[in-house]
Amino acid sequence: MDHIDLGLLIMRLAFGLSLAYHGLNKVIGAGGLAGTSGWFGSLGMKSPMLQARLAATTEILSGLFFACGLLTPFAAGAMVALMIVAIVTVHARVGYFIFLPNGGWEYCAAIAFVAAGIASTGPGSASLDNALGLDFNGGGLAIALGLGLVGAALQLALFYRPQSVQTKTSA
Repeated sequence: MDHIDLGLLIMRLAFGLSLAYHGLNKVIGAGGLAGTSGWFGSLGMKSPMLQARLAATTEILSGLFFACGLLTPFAAGAMVALMIVAIVTVHARVGYFIFLPNGGWEYCAAIAFVAAGIASTGPGSASLDNALGLDFNGGGLAIALGLGLVGAALQLALFYRPQSVQTKTSA
């Protein structure tokens, strides 16, 4: 393993395991799925329990797949989609910087860009993709961005209704 492969492994482990743990927190953290569901409902998401389950499952699985370097462009695409939805529904209105009250979109963007970058380069030699002989022939970035953009657009179009939150608070 050379220094580039080591760097890719470190980034995959750091970002992938962190995202998986974030998803696990939605399930077993304070309030569990019920608390996560309530939070999704407060954002204006339709079917908040479904959203809680989908978000937790996607974060856990994409994070673990990304960390292992398994089907990396698809894991990265799921991560990009998650971060776009997080930015649109929560963080964009706060501003860029994460240290702002309620957290800006800085960290979500970093996760999305790292995922896209690794999808572009491939996961490196210390990955299950490499062990299984999976090579996406330089198309990893297109897969990740396509899946991420389409997935986020569908999620937002089908489930995000922020005006219903404004109606509830003004009533």
